[in-house]
Amino acid sequence: MLFKRVKLGITLLILLFLLGILMAACNSETTDPEPEEPEETEEPAETDESEEEPADEGPQMGGTLTGAMDTAPAGVFNPIFYQEAYEANILDFTHEGLVSQNEELGFEPNLAKEWTINEDQTEITLKLEEGVTWHDGEPFTAEDVVFTYKAISSPGYVEAGGIRTDYAVRLLGYEAFNSGETDEFEGVVAEDDLTVTFKFAEPNVTILKDVSFSIIPEHIFGDVPIAEIPSHPATLNAGEVIGTGPFQFTEMLEREQYVLTKHADYWNGEPYLDQIVWRVVDQSVMLGLLENGEIDFIADPNGVPAADFETVEALDHVKIIEQTDFGYQLMGFKMNHRTDADVESGALNPDNWVPNEDMSVQLIRQAMAYAIDRQAIVDNLLYGHGSVINAPVAQQFWAYDESATTAYEYDPEKANALLDEAGYVDTNDDGFRETPDGEEWIVNLNYPTGNKLREASAPILAQFLEAVGIKIDLRQPKEMTAYVEELTNDNTDWDLYLIGWSLGSGDPDPSGLWKSDAAYNFGRWNNPDSDQLMLDAMKAPEAFEQSYREEKYSEWQGLFSEDLPAVLLYAQNKIYGFNERLNGVNPMPYSFNNDPHLWWVSE
Repeated sequence: MLFKRVKLGITLLILLFLLGILMAACNSETTDPEPEEPEETEEPAETDESEEEPADEGPQMGGTLTGAMDTAPAGVFNPIFYQEAYEANILDFTHEGLVSQNEELGFEPNLAKEWTINEDQTEITLKLEEGVTWHDGEPFTAEDVVFTYKAISSPGYVEAGGIRTDYAVRLLGYEAFNSGETDEFEGVVAEDDLTVTFKFAEPNVTILKDVSFSIIPEHIFGDVPIAEIPSHPATLNAGEVIGTGPFQFTEMLEREQYVLTKHADYWNGEPYLDQIVWRVVDQSVMLGLLENGEIDFIADPNGVPAADFETVEALDHVKIIEQTDFGYQLMGFKMNHRTDADVESGALNPDNWVPNEDMSVQLIRQAMAYAIDRQAIVDNLLYGHGSVINAPVAQQFWAYDESATTAYEYDPEKANALLDEAGYVDTNDDGFRETPDGEEWIVNLNYPTGNKLREASAPILAQFLEAVGIKIDLRQPKEMTAYVEELTNDNTDWDLYLIGWSLGSGDPDPSGLWKSDAAYNFGRWNNPDSDQLMLDAMKAPEAFEQSYREEKYSEWQGLFSEDLPAVLLYAQNKIYGFNERLNGVNPMPYSFNNDPHLWWVSE
């Protein structure tokens, strides 16, 4: 059965969104800058040399930087319990791991200055830096490392909202300790104050990634029950959050401003800056604030909107860096829902899940993928600053294999055919399909506020789907904190959801997002073959050969693409904009917030 095409309507919607961007830009005093010729004629050599003298003197001590993000952090400032990238904008400056990564994603010393790994890759012993102190002056020791990993291995951690178990599940004795069978934690041992050994149940191909997790202080949380850590003052309150990083979280005007003050006794050298201030501002006014100097940088998680790229690039006092995003945006399918009892207890038990009748049909999911013109979204909303992807692995990783996937190019005729095959047809000639039982079929689409590009995508996606006869209930967007809470506690009627993932850079292993019992598997995808392939890709000794892992991850990406728990919409390029007075910027492939103790300002 044929359905009316709404291509014109979609195009109009895109044009209206772009017009809205231009109007917002004008309202924010972000009109195109004046031609540069007058500046060129007013730059005698003597002035140039005079102006460049401060930069020639090298880094300067002091000063405050102001950054902007479009959504307020949810408020959980604890590495073992936070969930959002906005909270990471605080934690990136306050907490650290034993090892860090370089531009090639190789691991380098951080809180640990050196390490040795035994021959069969089941143990790693790390020597910690001497003289490291927490923000409150207490010494950092191996006991803090043991406590951190013991906490994320503890019974009740997941039920309390913890989602970082992937760093601990391979540790020796994890299952016995996590289940409460024993009080003895074998996996991490403090040999002395500055030496710690991690022991794994089997040879571990991701051994350095697993020891890279940010450390929290034992002297603060050691006597706190795991269930109470998320609500503890040292998790929630500025001035009480304690890390070893170059900056301390000192002040907060909730949902408006977050202040980081330098940790003068930072072990890696006193930071140059006095403070870094995060302001929460709407994307529509960010550009104006950057232009007039009220903010100094726009970076993670969303960066400069693609629509503003040329305007920002033309600003004399603003530098711009563009790089491929280490993540992607998706439209997920709620394939299953948890029971009320599991939500209340915090359990993630796939055996108890209740299928979402329509979204659990593979043909429906594939039809929706064919119905969406993702390239049009990249071309018209991202202005080409991004790419369509079909594999849920960061493009920078060696494991990424687009060739293993189904492309799902825009094909509404194919979408219509698949929906017909699934038995969803228009039985009453109202232009919309009914279920195979003849019932009215309405699919709800849910999305959060904050990211204007994602907000603009939602109605466009709805129109693409309605063009093939799927009636969409485009729900009012929710503020991100409330949205994630409802997305997590998914004993609701949700069908489709929009979200973006900033991926971990330690290893391409996708199990943290897509394994059946992973906390971030919000669609509750339950595919035993998928789980097995992810396990096989980590199995020693074969997994120590990268070619073997490449093969397994290619198979997995093909399976993902066929079963399709989510439509990967696009990978948006990260566009960072910062005032030229900010020096020392050296973004990693996965983050702008790299070595902030080396950032400095030239006035």
